[in-house]
Amino acid sequence: MSVPLQVEGLTRILEGRAVVDGVDLEVGEGRVTCLLGPSGCGKSTTLRIIAGVDRQDAGVVRLAGKTVADSHVHEPPEARGVGLMFQDFALFPHLTAARNVGFGLRGKDDARVADLLDRVGLAAHAVKYPHQLSGGEQQRVALARALAPKPRVLLMDEPFSGLDNRLRDGIRDATLDVLREEGTAVLLVTHEPDEAMRMGDEIALMRGGRIVQRAAPYNIYNQPVDRDAAAFFSDINCIEGEVHGALTQTPFGQFLTPGLADGTAVDIVFRPQHVRLDFDREGRGPAPTPTEGTPARAHVVRARFMGKESLVDFRTEIGDALVTATVPAVFLPKKDLPMWLSIRRDRCFVFPRGASAHDPRIVGA
Repeated sequence: MSVPLQVEGLTRILEGRAVVDGVDLEVGEGRVTCLLGPSGCGKSTTLRIIAGVDRQDAGVVRLAGKTVADSHVHEPPEARGVGLMFQDFALFPHLTAARNVGFGLRGKDDARVADLLDRVGLAAHAVKYPHQLSGGEQQRVALARALAPKPRVLLMDEPFSGLDNRLRDGIRDATLDVLREEGTAVLLVTHEPDEAMRMGDEIALMRGGRIVQRAAPYNIYNQPVDRDAAAFFSDINCIEGEVHGALTQTPFGQFLTPGLADGTAVDIVFRPQHVRLDFDREGRGPAPTPTEGTPARAHVVRARFMGKESLVDFRTEIGDALVTATVPAVFLPKKDLPMWLSIRRDRCFVFPRGASAHDPRIVGA
């Protein structure tokens, strides 16, 4: 597989701070890579440098194997042959949908325009102007326009953020279908984990100007590199402990913590959906299992119905730890009700407290 986009050591300094700090990234042909992170982490600046509308202070950008930006070269955006799609769509208000799509074509190509409008479901709206289209329809016109010149790389910066929540999923799926048909390499910037999981073949998680983890959605969710990475994708529970003899004692029994010195403070991290509940049975808890380990007796703190599931908060008797569980459907136990909690050991993560992705002390569960 060819690699239409390669970035090495990309760095951008603004006001004495590295807003992009040594970023390495590549996007394969026909692949969607989501550059995911919180606001201000440097992801949009990275995109602008690749597009050529901003300059890096160090690093290299290659498109289809050709260097378009390094310490000596800076090709302008129009010479890079990339497609650009931003959250405001930037359609020309005085041009019809068809003329907007055809604007980036050097010569008149009515067949290409008609084909793209048909594939995004807007063949019947070719002669309408942007103000006559809904937000979702404008988004699809912007997509067709970005793809019209057949760019090898398409850069998308929060392209769905302006859409109504009810429309997003359908439009995301339709967009993916068109992108895969075109075989375009796509770098999509987003701050929404759900969007990255839904659209990306690969996710590059960015924090503080650096990419802290790159992996397929399943792997990045189930094998987070640190506590913050786990927390970015969902709510988490965190049990604090301390290593003694390569073991850490918790309300759920002992956890193996090899490779860490005695006295090291650690966080045992697990998601609410990996907590199993059992009624108290007069103080007799369920037997330990290899998968779930030792159950912990706990009391209900609060319960909230969230529609498709309920959230129940507990306080453990041993260790006084606060644990949240998600339960399908309606389950609203009364406050102080005693229950037994078990957790999936194979879905727990152990991290030295305060360690980040670049800390060599990071260990697995």
